[in-house]
Amino acid sequence: MDRFARLSAWAADHRFGVDAVGAAVLAMSVLLVIAASGSQEPLWPWWTVATIAPLAWRRTRPVLSTVAVFVVALLHLVSGTLLLPSDVAVPVALYTVTVHGPRWAHRTAMASSVAGSALFGSLLARGTDLVTHATAMVATTAFGTVLFLAVWAFGLMRRARLETIAALVDRAERLELERDQQATIAAAAERARIAREMHDVVAHSLSVIIAQADGGRYAAATDPASAVPVLDTVAATGRSALADMRRLLGVLRADGEPPAVGPTAGGVTSAGGPELGPQPGLDDLPALVEGVGASGTPVTLRSDPTDDLPAGLSLALFRVCQEALTNVLKHAGPGAYASVVVRREGTHLDVEVADDGRGAAAASTAPGYGLAGMRERLAVHGGTLHAGPRAGGGWSVRASVDLDGGR
Repeated sequence: MDRFARLSAWAADHRFGVDAVGAAVLAMSVLLVIAASGSQEPLWPWWTVATIAPLAWRRTRPVLSTVAVFVVALLHLVSGTLLLPSDVAVPVALYTVTVHGPRWAHRTAMASSVAGSALFGSLLARGTDLVTHATAMVATTAFGTVLFLAVWAFGLMRRARLETIAALVDRAERLELERDQQATIAAAAERARIAREMHDVVAHSLSVIIAQADGGRYAAATDPASAVPVLDTVAATGRSALADMRRLLGVLRADGEPPAVGPTAGGVTSAGGPELGPQPGLDDLPALVEGVGASGTPVTLRSDPTDDLPAGLSLALFRVCQEALTNVLKHAGPGAYASVVVRREGTHLDVEVADDGRGAAAASTAPGYGLAGMRERLAVHGGTLHAGPRAGGGWSVRASVDLDGGR
């Protein structure tokens, strides 16, 4: 902001003080002019002060200030003092009420100014013949009307400019508010996304670890050597989950913030930070199926080509499979068999995870957060989710996406 802008802003914040000083300076100037003219009229200084003093409130109380100026000017006009130097306050008051007052006030003030011009002409030609009187009225009315119309026009231009500036300021404030709201919404959406990712990673990994730990405990009692591969699977699953979590939460670290020191393990750098790698997708289903199969639940995979899927959609479908297989580990029971089928026909893609266990009998009537999270993921890409018991036993989760709508 330059010096003039700062001065204007300060004057706008101290309107009464600035206007009071301006009115005082104007009154002193007019009184000096009256004194220099050698006038002996004793009422002229009082008329001057009474006419100019209301200008101190011209912006804080524009209507009352204008009414006071016009009334005093009318009183000294009808009292016989037709014209004073202080009457310069009349166009000043008209300009001020046009800029800062309501519409009805500046229109009334303009009409009053024209009427005052006609009255001035009538009083000025008082005592003359009819033709002279009419000529004086027309002349003074025309001159006064042109003068006051010019002042009114300048006031209307200033008023329009101030209204435009006020509209722009209001628009800027609204845009700033909307920007803050959008940032808040985006932050909430990102927290929800991270929460869903964390749920998928932690729930799946812990389910595998618990299943392997239970099996390793029984194996260690009879054949300690067979427990070693089980413990290796537990360790590998834990490292993979830790790497996924660090990769997921790495985006929350501020730029330039050094990562914590930690061991190198599956997707984690030697400094403990996340590797800069892509999120998993349907291409990673073989590794997911292999990990679940190592937990004791046989899983088969049959998939059509999905190399050209958008990364976001591929991640969403991978998480659906991960959550569904996690539920198989939790609820299907011993001896269950699961299958993952990815079918693609034209622009339609189906991903189904089914098992023949007892998950349907163990399922609660109230939907869990896992199913809700799957539906939310698919809804972003225009997909749908169907989950329920299979005919003949078991449970099925099927995700359907129209690729034309999901891109």
